[in-house]
Amino acid sequence: MILLWLLLIPFAAGPLAFFLRRRPLMEAVNLAAFAVVACLAAALGIRVLQSGPVSLWDGFLYADALSALIVLLTAFVALVCSIYAVGYFRHDEQYTFFNENKEVVAEIAVFKLRKYYSLAPLFVFSMLLVALANNLGILWVAIEASTLVSVFLVTFYGRKTSLEAAWKYAIIGGVGLSMALFGTILTYYAAHRIEGTETLAGLNWSVLVQNAARLDKTTMRLAFILILLGYGTKAGIAPMHTWKPDAYSEAPVPVAAMLAAGVLNCALYGLIRFYILTAKCLGPQFGSQLLIVFGLLSMGVAVPFILVQKSFRRLLAYSSIDHAGIMVLALGFGGPLGALGLFLHMTFHSITKPLLFFCAGNIQQQMKTDLFRKAKGGLIHSMPWSGAGILLGTLAVTGSPPFSLFQSEFTILRAAFGRGYLPAILSVSFLVAIFSGFLVHISNLVLGPDPGLPSGESCKWKKSSVIGLATVIVVLGFWIPAPLFSLIRSAADIVVIGR
Repeated sequence: MILLWLLLIPFAAGPLAFFLRRRPLMEAVNLAAFAVVACLAAALGIRVLQSGPVSLWDGFLYADALSALIVLLTAFVALVCSIYAVGYFRHDEQYTFFNENKEVVAEIAVFKLRKYYSLAPLFVFSMLLVALANNLGILWVAIEASTLVSVFLVTFYGRKTSLEAAWKYAIIGGVGLSMALFGTILTYYAAHRIEGTETLAGLNWSVLVQNAARLDKTTMRLAFILILLGYGTKAGIAPMHTWKPDAYSEAPVPVAAMLAAGVLNCALYGLIRFYILTAKCLGPQFGSQLLIVFGLLSMGVAVPFILVQKSFRRLLAYSSIDHAGIMVLALGFGGPLGALGLFLHMTFHSITKPLLFFCAGNIQQQMKTDLFRKAKGGLIHSMPWSGAGILLGTLAVTGSPPFSLFQSEFTILRAAFGRGYLPAILSVSFLVAIFSGFLVHISNLVLGPDPGLPSGESCKWKKSSVIGLATVIVVLGFWIPAPLFSLIRSAADIVVIGR
């Protein structure tokens, strides 16, 4: 029943928030729903570790260690974003987008808040369904649903640039998911002659993985290429990444954080499932070569844009493109080290990236801009928590020791040297360039003489989000809880063993 409640709670919270007219009630519904979902996600992870995969409704819903890890990360990101959203939207309601004359119009305020607080739970519901759906066709439907819901969230502010970003996201994402749909159909065709796969249940992961070696090899080659292009578009892998900078910079900060840390994981999850099938059918070489090429391309594309970036919101988008490339590379390198590095990196990135978005959102709300040149420098004097937080997050997300992403990147590089020196050398070169550019931009923003700005950190909701996440990041740099590490290792074993 854990699987069912994980889906029912956010699915019910959305409509409930829609019919409420008071902001505190909407906030309470979201906070309560995501707190319960986080507890259920932790319980699911423990149950999977203790007794193996869990299924419901004759295998319609299914959770192994890989599913449980994605559910846990999604629930964590949803919870921290719901806490931050309280302070973020209260600030917006008071100062910015509801009325250009800064006079809050009650009906407009209720409408906009209702839009966020009703769509955010449905957004989380679709991401949870991605991880819990046994059927690969339902997985595609869930990813498509997450796109549709998040498009409306990207348009939240109603600006011309927001509408353009949402349109770009919808069109590019739609084309990508169309290719993923064809890849899913071809996977079903590749298995249709195998006994027990004649019905739609033949698309169930638990059925296909047992018969992967018997799938039609020619069809699976084409299917994996389409899946890589399709779900790669959703993950923002170059060259299908162009929607990311616009969507991340125009969406409300809690939405951008969920896109960067939640949707990315879901897209990679779909890609991982199909990669396992392809590797068991064709051997690992075919899929690995493609993944390494696209992974290196994503990291390489991110470098020049990070070096010359003028907006700190868009800087975070190109950072996500870089990290998507790193995780795809890890999957391509394969083996125990590659798989372990992949899920370590996914976990640590999901915890670190929201901190950067929260700090960037605080700075943008205070300075009324996301441009480095207009935000001036020395922000650590007027915004000590956000300034220190974004600097800490920068060191963590660029893989500086002793932070946890250094551990995952080092593990991935060990796997890279096992595949040859060229991919490893290119990876290190890109990482060094991104570290340099990222650190220069953020240090110029945060450090320096006091510009004499008034203090901008009086909101306890936003401050607690930053402090809490920063604490978690520091702790994980030195200690990973044993159950979490066991879940990560079990997810890696699914990729290595292939079941």
